[in-house]
Amino acid sequence: MTEHRHVSVAVIGGSQAGLSISHYLSKHDIDHVVLEKHRVGHAWRTQRWDSFCLVTPNWQCKLPGYDYPGNEPDGFMPRDDIVAYVEDYARRIDAPVREGVGVTRLTQGDKGFRLETADDTYAADAVVLAVGGYHQPNIPRLAERLPATITQLHSSTYRNSRQLPPGEVLVVGSGQSGCQIAEDLHLDGRKVHLVVGGAPRCPRGYRGRDAVDWLADLGQYDLPVDQHPLREKVRRKANHYLTGRDGGHDIDLRKFALDGMRLYGRLTDVADGRLRFANDLEKNLDAADNSYNNICATIDKYIDRENISALPGHRYTAAWYPEWPVTELDPLAQGITAIIWCTGFRGDWSWIDLPIFDGSGYPTHTRGVTAIPGVYVLGLPWLYTWGSGRFGGVGRDAAFLAERIVDWLAPARELVATES
Repeated sequence: MTEHRHVSVAVIGGSQAGLSISHYLSKHDIDHVVLEKHRVGHAWRTQRWDSFCLVTPNWQCKLPGYDYPGNEPDGFMPRDDIVAYVEDYARRIDAPVREGVGVTRLTQGDKGFRLETADDTYAADAVVLAVGGYHQPNIPRLAERLPATITQLHSSTYRNSRQLPPGEVLVVGSGQSGCQIAEDLHLDGRKVHLVVGGAPRCPRGYRGRDAVDWLADLGQYDLPVDQHPLREKVRRKANHYLTGRDGGHDIDLRKFALDGMRLYGRLTDVADGRLRFANDLEKNLDAADNSYNNICATIDKYIDRENISALPGHRYTAAWYPEWPVTELDPLAQGITAIIWCTGFRGDWSWIDLPIFDGSGYPTHTRGVTAIPGVYVLGLPWLYTWGSGRFGGVGRDAAFLAERIVDWLAPARELVATES
């Protein structure tokens, strides 16, 4: 292992968050390096299925100094276009990215921080952790009790229905990934079973505009976490489900049920090869629909208050209800040959030897500034606002942290200037 040159700032992570802070560090003439374990935009490239599209309109893609360059601002970029957008941005800002360099240990020394990789050791005065929070697939241990003949995979490795064996498919989880993957399989003619949790839903279009447009005008993406009714607890809530596929549309699980998809409550156990579900399907569907209608009501109030001319409003009315609760299922007898776990991710910060984490392992911070001077986090959902984990909001967080980094480095930079 060789000692690498010293840099003022080491940015760990080379996707939209790491590139955004790189942009501002360059603007402030601060020498830095962006260390990316794989390739720029790795998660977009490898953890999304073939038909994946953004759920927010393209106009929200506003990385610092590089707005969405295409001619469909109200469309929804597919996976490969997202990767190209991030790669183009890295080239456009000439980011000092070192691909294939994963940091295996981060420690604090007498002067700054030490970053160990497989080949080199880096020294930095400040560190930005821009690695997001989705590191390891979260598959419940009860999966180990399922019959060995059933193919199991996590949503991050699902690409399309052709990679699955013939037969019926169980999708566990009804967040954004679960609902969209269930739709992908359904549209491809597969018999789908969907385990429905507590994720809320959102209208795609309402009163003549995309709901995201209305929510942006309402300032929902700018609301600071400390002003949200749930405060920091909002970081643990699932995102609303909808889709940008085929031009964008609502996802209506009840309609799927009418079309033949089987819906169940939460998966609670696997015993003797049988799946057991909670009797909460109807409650979960109702809660999601209430969220949908509450968003519509919020938009209605805004339109009335601002005296905006818009199309008439409406409320969602359920067209399907479960006739009776299904609390148990034999997957083999049903013909289920594959299960896709859309159960999220766990954070893995084990390589960071710094006391910046809470009891659950989440990095504690105030708007990305941790308790250790010179250590910052960026790109996490609800880092500061709802927009923090999105293309449209990460730049604002990056600009804020860049100013904090400038302040932190100022004494050292002034000393160098005086000596020279």
